[in-house]
Amino acid sequence: MSYNVSVAQGQFFDKVFALPVRIYYEDTDAGGIVYYANYLKFAERARTEYIRALGCTQSEALEEEKCGFTVRHVEIDYKRPARLDDELVITCELQEVKGAAAVMHQEVLRGDDVLATIEVKVAYINLVKLRPVRIPEWLKTRSLDD
Repeated sequence: MSYNVSVAQGQFFDKVFALPVRIYYEDTDAGGIVYYANYLKFAERARTEYIRALGCTQSEALEEEKCGFTVRHVEIDYKRPARLDDELVITCELQEVKGAAAVMHQEVLRGDDVLATIEVKVAYINLVKLRPVRIPEWLKTRSLDD
C-alpha cells in the first residue's frame, strides 16, 4: 500500500523561510527540555529546506557540481527552553553573500516567543578539492531578490 503523506516543507514569508518542527521525546533530556545541541539540528534542517524551496537539493549540488555547504562558524543565544510536544518554527534568512561565504540568521520560535537566535556562517566548497568556490549565482539571486 502507498500512503500519500507530505513531509513538512516550510515556506517563505517574504525573505524569511519558516520550517515547522515538533519536539519529540528523543529531542529532550530527562526533564522534558530540548537538549541544547538539537537546536543545531533544527537549524540545519531549516537551511536544507530553505535551499530546497529555492529549487535545488543539496544532493543535486553534490552529484552535479561536487560542491556543498559547510558550517564555518555558529553562534547561538539561548533565551528560553523548548519542551516536549512544543510546536516550533525555525526561520532562516540569508543576510549576506560574499564569494564562497554566506551569513544566515535563524530563529527558533514558539508562537511569538523567540527561544533562540542563531547566526551561521557557511562556506561553499568543492568537495573533491576541499577548496572554497563561489556560491552559485542562481542561489544568490533567488535568495536576495525582493
